[in-house]
Amino acid sequence: MPAFSTQVIGQTEKALNALLDRLLAGTGLTEPQWVTLTLTVVSEGTLPADALAERVAHSLKADQATVHRLLAELTAAGLVRTTQGGVVEPTEHGKSEWTRVRAAITDVTGRLWGDLPPEDLATAGRVLDTVLSRANTLLSAA
Repeated sequence: MPAFSTQVIGQTEKALNALLDRLLAGTGLTEPQWVTLTLTVVSEGTLPADALAERVAHSLKADQATVHRLLAELTAAGLVRTTQGGVVEPTEHGKSEWTRVRAAITDVTGRLWGDLPPEDLATAGRVLDTVLSRANTLLSAA
């Protein structure tokens, strides 16, 4: 079994992104657009554009200009809209597309780790959360 390393993390990330790309095929969505749509859906239309953009920027490690471009692309595709109050919310089409892809992701992730012992998943989650927290600290210090 390989030791925990940047190589294992990187290879896992690449494999998971390749699976996500397959699930997004035919939707017209890129991975950054998917993340943006997901954060819009899970916020349930409660975040003003700037607050949503900040959340997306943090998740994607992207600048505000990139995030606003992503939101504009999702708006042009009819997946999100901005209300008169400045809140970004998913459209019915956006919710429908998100629900369909999310169901496929749930199926795939169930096949990937659904049979692993809960205690192993909890340990992996704690370790990855610690690594993520430290990486975010290093990024914010730069």
